[in-house]
Amino acid sequence: MVVMGFSIRSGIVTFKDMDRSVVVKGLAEREVKADKVTWPLVYKELGNDPSEMYNTLEMKNQKVVNFLKGAGIKSEEISVNPPVISDRQADNYGNEIMNYRYKATSVITVISSDVDKVRQLMRRQTELMRQGIAIVSEEYGSNAVRYEFTGLNSIKPGMVEEATKKARETAQKFAEDSESTLGGIKSAQQGQFSIEDRDANSPYIKRVRVVTTVDYSLE
Repeated sequence: MVVMGFSIRSGIVTFKDMDRSVVVKGLAEREVKADKVTWPLVYKELGNDPSEMYNTLEMKNQKVVNFLKGAGIKSEEISVNPPVISDRQADNYGNEIMNYRYKATSVITVISSDVDKVRQLMRRQTELMRQGIAIVSEEYGSNAVRYEFTGLNSIKPGMVEEATKKARETAQKFAEDSESTLGGIKSAQQGQFSIEDRDANSPYIKRVRVVTTVDYSLE
């Protein structure tokens, strides 16, 4: 058996001399905009009186919600999580002197399909700082902004067709170069679709990719 590998238009060819067939891979890629965004707004509060801190958090939560609704975010797109208060003195293993014993963390999450609106709103976070609310939404990985593309089913057929077409073009070119005639499909396999960020600076643009493997007979 002689194995030949080369790349033609995103195709990878394997020639099987014994059964006169050629295996090709066709690649299809598309760039799409994310259609769902999850934006956690996180801020923290220090104090010595938990009851007073809860009141402060409720007041600030309302300010954040008003800010979001005023920018066109719907009520059903906003989720206010219960605040989390930790005892810094209990967790202090180094006997550090602290001015504030308790630390409270509040998280308000926006989940929306209007990605452009939310991205524009992110640029206005300084308006909350003027109200005494410092958003630290990307301090932790679990609280980072997440962009998703949920419309994969709508582009699947077109991408599979494109990948199969590229595979056939590669197989046809190989057949011509080897002075053969391209026959029918002996078997075909569709790879899994992958969705990833186009780059680190544009997570709201996704790259969708699929590879189709087709085995053609040669005459």
